[in-house]
Amino acid sequence: MFAALSINEWATLAGLGVLGVVAAGVATYLTLGLFESRSLVRRELAAYFSSPIAYVVFVVFLAVTGSLFAETVNKLTAKGSVGVEHPLEAMFDDNYFWLVFLAIPPLLTMRSFAEERASGTLEMLMTAPLRDWQVVLSKYVACFILYVLIWVPTLAYLPLLLGLQVTACHPGTLTFYSILWEAGLASALVGLLLLVPRVGGALRVVSLGLLLGGTVVACVAGKLHYLKDPADKHLVEITAGIDPSAALTLYVGFLLAGAMFLALGLLVSSLVRDQLVAALIALALSLLFVVERFWRVDPDAGGAFDRFVYFFSVPLHFKKSSCLGLLDTRNVVLYASVAVFCLFLTVRSLESRRWR
Repeated sequence: MFAALSINEWATLAGLGVLGVVAAGVATYLTLGLFESRSLVRRELAAYFSSPIAYVVFVVFLAVTGSLFAETVNKLTAKGSVGVEHPLEAMFDDNYFWLVFLAIPPLLTMRSFAEERASGTLEMLMTAPLRDWQVVLSKYVACFILYVLIWVPTLAYLPLLLGLQVTACHPGTLTFYSILWEAGLASALVGLLLLVPRVGGALRVVSLGLLLGGTVVACVAGKLHYLKDPADKHLVEITAGIDPSAALTLYVGFLLAGAMFLALGLLVSSLVRDQLVAALIALALSLLFVVERFWRVDPDAGGAFDRFVYFFSVPLHFKKSSCLGLLDTRNVVLYASVAVFCLFLTVRSLESRRWR
């Protein structure tokens, strides 16, 4: 297999290997730094739920997505010429949805640094035994965790939109891989429950090990169970009327796009003192990425300007790729590069305050 590779292919594999090692090293370094500042992450999450911001965002977002879900279901069950070919696209390709979606990151990030500056607690935070990038990363992770929690209830829509059917097959039949799968799930659940109370550092490491190890074991054992064992020994059969890859790429796209908008809002919050001003500026900058919703472009027309606008139009990315089960690497590069650049500028913004 490898003997047939050309020099260019070997160079590509070597380059990818080096990038993978560097990325793993950076991820490990950031994870260790984030673990040192975990108390700040808990403080930020608690601040969200002690104010009405989180609850207002939850209610508004779920109300809008719920109404769009009901409308999509009505189209799926309608008789005659009324119907829908792609339920996920019909639900999320809506102007009201994108307006609410854009408002979420500014509302979550507007208080991150603006409130600290207005109340005078930012100076006290900067004297903590943490580096500037740890402070920024902790606030960013807290925002992102809350953003992910907002999307979790929408998973209840997928069984009906995808036409999922779950069939139990020989529930009394157990195999080695099925037992290993159940053990992995139990281990991950125990590790998750141990993370809730305040415990010592050693027990915290054990709980994280149980959670991560159990998740890996459950995923590997579940995959091997469905590949190695005969079909009559499967415990559960899940079939979908629509390709489920569209749901996977859709949610991955929303997580990546949300990460970009959260980083942009965090940068704005570090530059201004008023929370409302931070939210409005972040919303105005975010509108640049959804200009397609209000000014229709046709990237298939061949025009250079239309193609340029397409690269920055997040709704078009979902319509042309994510809603159809495709994950365009160009979109991923855009979201990741903008997020990293905004976080870098946020760190520089904090560092500049030390020299004033």
